[in-house]
Amino acid sequence: MDAISIRSSGTAAHKVEAELRRAIVTLALPPGTRLSEQEIAERHGVSRQPVREALIGLARTRLVEILPQRGTIVVKISVRKMMEARFVREAVETAVARRAAAAFDPAARHRLDDLLQLQVSAAERGEHETFQRYDEMFHMALAQGAGCGLAWQAIADIKAHMDRACHLTLPGAMAPLVAQHRAIVAAIDRQDGDAAAEAMRVHLSEILRALPKVEAEFPDLFE
Repeated sequence: MDAISIRSSGTAAHKVEAELRRAIVTLALPPGTRLSEQEIAERHGVSRQPVREALIGLARTRLVEILPQRGTIVVKISVRKMMEARFVREAVETAVARRAAAAFDPAARHRLDDLLQLQVSAAERGEHETFQRYDEMFHMALAQGAGCGLAWQAIADIKAHMDRACHLTLPGAMAPLVAQHRAIVAAIDRQDGDAAAEAMRVHLSEILRALPKVEAEFPDLFE
């Protein structure tokens, strides 16, 4: 395979992996779904090689399990993995919030206002998937504005274990989440690092309050 083919395969694999990840996180592909390389390749108009690479990537982040002779299956939501992911995410993002309060890029600050308004609009329309996308962009913009975009990249994979459960809680949680985002931004604007870190900690603890209810309501989705 020449260099151009390798790059093309890598690009296709990345795109397929991103789209499959989104479908898994939003539960369009619920736990227990069997994934066919051939069907995915036909749907995306690619060969089976980039699909295989995409599935290996998803298996690496433990969103799917590749079973010899049995195929690939979307794994159930693991509360243990969620708690581990939340622990790491809190450690990273409270540090990001504290750093953002010390110095924040003005252009990124305007971006936060835009994303907050987009979240409000999505919440008013009841568009859960759109809201979740803007929520992710908000946290990414925070890290970038604080000058530590790599911090977001470091947690991008593990946060997927929280995202599926978060998606289940969104119908009644969008307005409170916007309020929590506003509290984080307000603390950053005051340059209050302790308050910004605490507001982020409270925000990331929301899933802990909602988890027992969604686990009881959707037992088949959880390990």
